[in-house]
Amino acid sequence: MFSPPVVRNMSRPRRPASPGALAAPLLGAALLALPALFHVANATPARAEKAATKPAAKAKALPADAATQLVPSYSDSGPEPMLDRIFAAIEQRKLDTALEQTEVLLKQYPNFRLANLIKGDLLLARSRPINAFGALNNAPAEKVADLREEAIARLKAYRQKPNADVVPRYLLQLQSDQRYAIVVDTQKSRLYLYENDAKTGRPHFVADYYITQGKLGAEKSKEGDKKTPIGVYHVTSSLEPRKIGDFYGSGAFPINYPNEWDKRNGKSGHGIWLHGTPSDTFSRPPKASDGCVVLANTDLNQLAKNLQIGLTPVIISPSIEWTSIDDWAKERAELNRTIESWRNDWESRDTDRFLRHYSRRFQGDGQNYAAFAQQKRQVNGAKEWIKVGISNVSMFRNPGKDEMVVVTFAQDYRSNNVNQASRKRQYWIREDGAWKIIYEGAA
Repeated sequence: MFSPPVVRNMSRPRRPASPGALAAPLLGAALLALPALFHVANATPARAEKAATKPAAKAKALPADAATQLVPSYSDSGPEPMLDRIFAAIEQRKLDTALEQTEVLLKQYPNFRLANLIKGDLLLARSRPINAFGALNNAPAEKVADLREEAIARLKAYRQKPNADVVPRYLLQLQSDQRYAIVVDTQKSRLYLYENDAKTGRPHFVADYYITQGKLGAEKSKEGDKKTPIGVYHVTSSLEPRKIGDFYGSGAFPINYPNEWDKRNGKSGHGIWLHGTPSDTFSRPPKASDGCVVLANTDLNQLAKNLQIGLTPVIISPSIEWTSIDDWAKERAELNRTIESWRNDWESRDTDRFLRHYSRRFQGDGQNYAAFAQQKRQVNGAKEWIKVGISNVSMFRNPGKDEMVVVTFAQDYRSNNVNQASRKRQYWIREDGAWKIIYEGAA
């Protein structure tokens, strides 16, 4: 019914589409021009339904039987399927049907403010034409605007779900013990959960949820800027509701912002969590937090079942880049070959070969490239042999303009005089067409 997401051409950068360009005609009719939908002069909803013989022009409405059928059960998609039917009914001026659907929705989610606002407008439309979304009791313009944005965000994401044959470009490889990965699209106010296929290594879509981000959007750079960070993070702990208060809902899961790359780039701040909503609130507007990613408590409870402390990656992007399975496999294979070449060159004790894998802008463990190179020459010169084992590798592409991949693995280093096992993290960046390590340290 709706256009599939564009599969990214790996040879050309993709310009993110504007929110306006992404809005389906149905959304424009149902939300941006709501007065025209409700404005049926001196007509009750029943009479309006009789007068409407077809959907508005350009509207890609559901089939009549699907649009008018009440649905007693609910899918894992939360309120979005019912919202979709409600707005389809409104478009067709079937206001009685829309009201019945809204009441069913409110039985499931009594604190859903958007649904309450829609119900108010539909009731008001019984007695007189209304000229604006949120006309009942002269609702505050700012709050109405927030609810309109929430409706648009929920319906756009529901109607533009990714195809099964594409994956987020960021999920190049999960560790064998990482069961799930999270990808957040701040532009769409959506969180996507993917499961790691232990046999193929391919990420499989599981579920998606509406989220709230920072009041001033994404790209956090400093303490108190009311923005949500962009990057590759991991869940670090779990906070129980009784310890953090009702404002954070049914729980909270901090992530490791600022990460190593954030710190290197001078970014500051702390306390970025995935968390829920107050007990009297079903959901918050798309931009309403101080930088955290906020979910409805029902969604957070579902998500929490799949989170692994210290393991689950949380990748936050301004707009998800989707890629075909073939392109995903090619990029993953290329990076694995590059990492294997780095490992072999380390074992060779040929320091020049080894150092060709490092950027001149390298920094790690307090060393710049020059200090690191000098140390490696001294160490390798004193070794009779070196063996390096690498296992349980994860690779996540960092969102943003830089071609960067965050690589984490278990390292087993052995030589004639040292045996050492550790967990290592590297940031690989593409320079002059080749992958180079720009950061390296303990994970």
